[in-house]
Amino acid sequence: MAKDKIAYVCDNCGQESAKWIGKCPACGQWNTFKEIRIANETGQMAARAAAGAVRQTRGASQARRLQDIPTHEECRIDMHDQELNRVLGGGLVKGSLVLLGGEPGIGKSTLSLQTVLTLADRRILYVSGEESASQLKMRAERIGGANDNLLILCETSLESIFAHIKEEKPELVVIDSIQTISTEAAESSAGSVTQVRECAAALLRFAKSSGTPVILIGHINKEGSLAGPKILEHIVDTVLQFEGDQHYMYRILRSIKNRFGSTSEMGIYEMRSNGLRQVSNPSELLLTQEHAGLSGIAISSAIEGVQPFLVETQALVSTAAYGTPQRATTGFDQRRLNMLLAVLEKRVGFKLIQKDVFVNIAGGFRVTDLAMDLSIIAAVLSSNVDTPIEAGWCMAGEVGLSGEVRPVARIEQRIAEAEKLGFSHIIVPKYNLQGLDTKRFHIHLVPVRKVEEALRALFG
Repeated sequence: MAKDKIAYVCDNCGQESAKWIGKCPACGQWNTFKEIRIANETGQMAARAAAGAVRQTRGASQARRLQDIPTHEECRIDMHDQELNRVLGGGLVKGSLVLLGGEPGIGKSTLSLQTVLTLADRRILYVSGEESASQLKMRAERIGGANDNLLILCETSLESIFAHIKEEKPELVVIDSIQTISTEAAESSAGSVTQVRECAAALLRFAKSSGTPVILIGHINKEGSLAGPKILEHIVDTVLQFEGDQHYMYRILRSIKNRFGSTSEMGIYEMRSNGLRQVSNPSELLLTQEHAGLSGIAISSAIEGVQPFLVETQALVSTAAYGTPQRATTGFDQRRLNMLLAVLEKRVGFKLIQKDVFVNIAGGFRVTDLAMDLSIIAAVLSSNVDTPIEAGWCMAGEVGLSGEVRPVARIEQRIAEAEKLGFSHIIVPKYNLQGLDTKRFHIHLVPVRKVEEALRALFG
């Protein structure tokens, strides 16, 4: 009888090796290679099965010209959640495999259970490998939802799950979580590289062959990425990241990968004792309180995906207590802050080399929109001279290395959002006003070409 083969697989990226390696050559991580045992007979049987499948399908499939392939609109399921529908690209596509990841306790299971409780017109199978049925019942009662077509299954065996699926014939399957599911086809413990890969591949085949969408819930490792092999993210159709700080009340749902929609969309939820509340207007969370008379605060009109919102930028500039000045940011790229400080010193003439600079986006929110540049510079200068920015002013503009204010995308939506929230003035790049009908806006537009012009309009 032939001996089983031993292989090593990176737990982080899925790279395979014939021997153990301290540092993964693919992802560069240390001590991530795990030993897996490959049965010799199993490998031969799989090879024969694959060869037979090739012989059977060789005559059925044929190459076709691109223009001869018919196209059709994907059939989507309305999740009765405006934020989730937008992040998914308009709803859950039938036959798709969705991976929802997030840190422990962030609300992944709450979001999934709350969503399926609202789908009263569909038969749903919720498979839990981490919680008991009574725990899920208590959470459902706390959320306050009810669904007579929701079936709860506490199981970790993939073969048993497929048996229940065949018997119940659900229209949607939720797996919580993929790291707890194991299959008899792989001789390793649940959560290992082999088990996660084999279980995900089997669920993908089921979703594509039956047209039943499957939602997988995954864990986050200490680096902040999805746990398990990297091939898991390649297998699924959509990867959603549920993030947020447990010290704050809101949660953000981002799309990292989406074969059926955009990856620039974002959904915002507010965590409450009775579940998650959709936040259709993010500005209500980001403009939290009155800040008249306080220096170092500027309001920026930002956009994430298709959604505009106003965000509060806070800055603190103080004399360096030690020899080396500090540069710290929360919710903003620190390298871009260093660049903006260099522009402020070189082009405008303010010396900040011996001062500590701290920048914070209110509420712990993280923004990557380049239109935040102008508000960062305005907040830093306001704190440096200890002069507050007049109430009713907001701004949007990207700052270049030569001190020019560069145009930003979708300026009309930014202006309309500021006008809707009652702001009286907005500073915009002058180039954005070319071809723009300014008469339909009731907010006063202040076009600028350079950073000096914007600071002059704010501080005189």
